Amino acid sequence: MTKIICYVLFSLCLLFTLSCATLQPGYETPTVSITSFEAIPSQGMIPQFQIGLHIVNPNRSPLDLKGISYTITLEGHKIMTGVSNQLPRIEAYGEGDVVLNASVDLFSSIGFFTDLIRNQKKDMISYSLNAKLDAGSLHPLIRVTKKGKISLTQPNQHQ
Repeated sequence: MTKIICYVLFSLCLLFTLSCATLQPGYETPTVSITSFEAIPSQGMIPQFQIGLHIVNPNRSPLDLKGISYTITLEGHKIMTGVSNQLPRIEAYGEGDVVLNASVDLFSSIGFFTDLIRNQKKDMISYSLNAKLDAGSLHPLIRVTKKGKISLTQPNQHQ
């Protein structure tokens, strides 16, 4: 009798695993790129920024984004972190834009500003954006890391 129960449980587990594997055959990770990063007017002393992301869905099913969490670092110092659940539905084989509003964490950025003051001859600042997009339980998390440098001598030039 226990062999029959083990066989039934094994069969159910195998069936469940195979059915989940076939829910999204050929699923490709969507592409996320940074389209803008700019300062916006703030209502207090804490600087605010608007970050634009462009998402391309190369799949045959729509991408219903549930949420995003992100971290921005400058010169290795975590300057901003945030989350949003106000995200668009990206249709199958479609694209869409996401705008995130972020505030600077003043306590976390003290080390960055201290380093910047100490090294005033620096021409470039390195940045990194790490984001995690949640497209629901049937899709893997989409992790994005974008790195680059911002020129301190020439405005709006990225390398």
